[in-house]
Amino acid sequence: MCQEERIKVNDLFIAHPCISNKDIILAKLSKSAMKRVSHFPPMIGVEKVAFLIYQLSTIAIFVTMLFLEFRINQTLPFHAGMTVYIMGLVLLIISTINFSKPSDNGINQNGLYQLSRNPMYVAYFISLAGISLLVQSLTLLRFVFLFQISAHWIILSEERWCIEQFGEEYRFYMNKVRRYI
Repeated sequence: MCQEERIKVNDLFIAHPCISNKDIILAKLSKSAMKRVSHFPPMIGVEKVAFLIYQLSTIAIFVTMLFLEFRINQTLPFHAGMTVYIMGLVLLIISTINFSKPSDNGINQNGLYQLSRNPMYVAYFISLAGISLLVQSLTLLRFVFLFQISAHWIILSEERWCIEQFGEEYRFYMNKVRRYI
């Protein structure tokens, strides 16, 4: 009889792909991209509250994952979770590489940025949802949804900032490419 192997989520370096993997890739590709990705534009009104929720939910996700484990087995939740997680991680890596090489005008319009104005946020959600499936944790999934909902408000502030910085060129990009997918 085959014994299932239990693995702590953080043992596989998947504890927080949004921070660990993305930052390692960006640090190697472009110092200016590291600076751009860590820049949060000025926020107004509810965006300030959303930013606080975003930061707290990120911490909650990270701390929760420190205590979770999954079993390598042949169940549907395991395979679904691993598939969704790997898909999100691949999207995160590709969007991070794309982010490091903006167009001459400074707007990211290459690679996945031709399909989504925010492919990194989409990739975060997919990879974190995959981990939630993998470990079968509703608590983690709730934090992931809270993270994604608050991220929407941050994205709105980023878009307002991009319109101020890039003007009509960014408005054209917004009309051509969807916010998410």
